Amino acid sequence: MSNFWLGIVTNKALWITVLSWAIAQGIKTIIGLIQGKKFNFYWILRTGGMPSAHSAAVVALALSLGKELGFSSATFALASVLALITMFDAQTWRRSIGVQAGILNKIMDDIHHKKKVEEHKLKELVGHTPVEVFAGIMIGISVFLTFYK
Repeated sequence: MSNFWLGIVTNKALWITVLSWAIAQGIKTIIGLIQGKKFNFYWILRTGGMPSAHSAAVVALALSLGKELGFSSATFALASVLALITMFDAQTWRRSIGVQAGILNKIMDDIHHKKKVEEHKLKELVGHTPVEVFAGIMIGISVFLTFYK
């Protein structure tokens, strides 16, 4: 096996991050299944909703890098700042975009019912509430503490 592939296969930080994301997306899919009463493949890849997979992933990555390289390292600081930016963005800008999409979809529905314009609906669930981000953070921390040895 080449050094490149060996490096990827043995990269704890990468796999803890991917696992955190996958668990959060899995929970999101289960919630969608329970609420929708049937499976929709879209739930596996969707953004927004409970819990935040982005938050789970960036927190797990930052903690893994801190464990590997030291919590006083510049790499941990960089990962932590990027995690904070990601989580802030998820619950502010991306969330407000979803609210605006809802308003625009309502306007488009009104126009469509009057047979003026036919348009496709905008995606409304793009951001997260603070609770969804917090749940993602808890998943990232839990996966890190459980699987990082």
